[in-house]
Amino acid sequence: MSDSNPIELASLRKEYRDFVAVDDLSLSIKRNSFTGLLGPNGAGKSTTLKILTHLINPTSGHAYINGIDVSEDPKGALEGVGTVIETPEFYGYLTPRETFEYIGGIVGMSSETVSSETDRILELVKMTDWGDKRLGTFSKGMRQRIAIGQALLDDPRVIILDEPTSGLDPRGMAEMREILKNLRNDTSDLTIVMSSHILHEVEDLCDRVAMINHGRLLVHDDISAVTAIAGVETMMIRVEGVPDEAMVEKVASIPAVVSAERSGNEIMVHFDTSQRKRSELFSDVSALGIGAYSLAEGDSLESRYLDLIKESR
Repeated sequence: MSDSNPIELASLRKEYRDFVAVDDLSLSIKRNSFTGLLGPNGAGKSTTLKILTHLINPTSGHAYINGIDVSEDPKGALEGVGTVIETPEFYGYLTPRETFEYIGGIVGMSSETVSSETDRILELVKMTDWGDKRLGTFSKGMRQRIAIGQALLDDPRVIILDEPTSGLDPRGMAEMREILKNLRNDTSDLTIVMSSHILHEVEDLCDRVAMINHGRLLVHDDISAVTAIAGVETMMIRVEGVPDEAMVEKVASIPAVVSAERSGNEIMVHFDTSQRKRSELFSDVSALGIGAYSLAEGDSLESRYLDLIKESR
């Protein structure tokens, strides 16, 4: 185990009868990184995090936190780790302050420490005005904020989050992302692992991404490295009407175009900017006479993600 990698997964496998949820997954999470575990629904993200937090046991392989095998010594491995896995459940008759006091007592914190930390955390998750209200009256987004708060209560160095914005409305999702951004910016020596199937969420919050599908690791690297494919950029061409295969083939024949394919009502182009300029690409597309009226930069992470998912089928 490396001191620079607080989380290590080694040949992790989880089987449910004839279904393999996690398949020979090995992954090292760097210290002080914000890593997005990205994949479609059913890819094995939640299963991986449940193994890592000792909610389920692997069929084979090992999960380590700070060098401690989670299956062999779960208490030691999870010391100093904050987690939010799936939908948070609380006693509805308790307030956030009472909840934090209850959790703090379980983990051995003094009443004085819990009290001071509660004020800090309620401010961090923007719930100061709700500290003495009953949790049973809270919306899902508010309960999710309290869940993040309880994960932070004992000043953890590792935080594991399973789709923290799942089920929230657009405003709730934006507020949760702001909280996570502030947490990352305001806390030193903090390692965060967050599962998500939302591409722009990972790109907005994380500095590293681990893409998985069918329980297997597809790629793990800095987001900038994953999206930068040998100087190739993703461009989106909008045309009048719906593009057909003939249009796509014409675009693919343009010099410096690595590949082209339909993406809804647009044509997604992988374009080698080391060979030609963007202005030249638009000039070439206009000359094709396919009714193109717009050329815009595409989502490089989405492009890479779709490519990898397609290859892993």
